Amino acid sequence: MEDLKNIIESLLFVAQEPLAPDHIKKVLSLSDTQEISAALQELTREYEHRRNSFYLKEVAGGFQFRTRPEYTAWIRIYLQPASLRLSKAALETLAIIAYKQPIIRSDIEQLRGVDCGGILRMLLERKLVRVLGRREIPGRPIIYATTKFFLELFDLRDLKDLPSPKEIEELGAAASDAVSEP
Repeated sequence: MEDLKNIIESLLFVAQEPLAPDHIKKVLSLSDTQEISAALQELTREYEHRRNSFYLKEVAGGFQFRTRPEYTAWIRIYLQPASLRLSKAALETLAIIAYKQPIIRSDIEQLRGVDCGGILRMLLERKLVRVLGRREIPGRPIIYATTKFFLELFDLRDLKDLPSPKEIEELGAAASDAVSEP
């Protein structure tokens, strides 16, 4: 296809969420994604080389235009977004779900040691967590997992991009060393 890069670029421009190569393939009625993947990689390199105010990033299983972090302050002033602040309890619960998914509420509560019904409702309302179904055990509890929005918000390509427990431990040790130094 002659204008493949331009067509993909226009699709990415109007997409509301990250656009997966398979979805582009369906739109263009192509038989395989190799040509699409090559065009996406070339577009990514071109935008990185230009150093515009935005770039093309692979996130949440697809590609999306993102603004460069150095312009965040001006964008925040313009958009005045509602704050997505999460309490420590909400972050703990979200981390447990992210690392242990699929997981049921009783398993989360066992790890945290407290009730988390209200926090789960809030995470569901904010579209950070979703219901996968029900576990086939007595009581048929709801199974929870993270959403694509979670991946987008935390700038993750997929769950494999989450830091490992060892990396978190090393980061915590480095931070405590920095605090204890005079």
